Amino acid sequence: MALKRSRINIEVFGPPTSSEPARNGGSRADEAVMILTRLLGRQIAREQFERKLALERKVQKKRPAGEDG
Repeated sequence: MALKRSRINIEVFGPPTSSEPARNGGSRADEAVMILTRLLGRQIAREQFERKLALERKVQKKRPAGEDG
């Protein structure tokens, strides 16, 4: 079964065009940082999980067929 890769879309926001208060820009930046951090954390977790599965498969191949470890 082939692993299907999904794409991550990132939206980039320019400077506010309306008369938004300056303090809201900071909260928008904080929200963007949190979203990016969450995405990076998920990617790292996926990569670690894939490495763990690959290692387990490698160990299974080395083990004789009748052995249940």
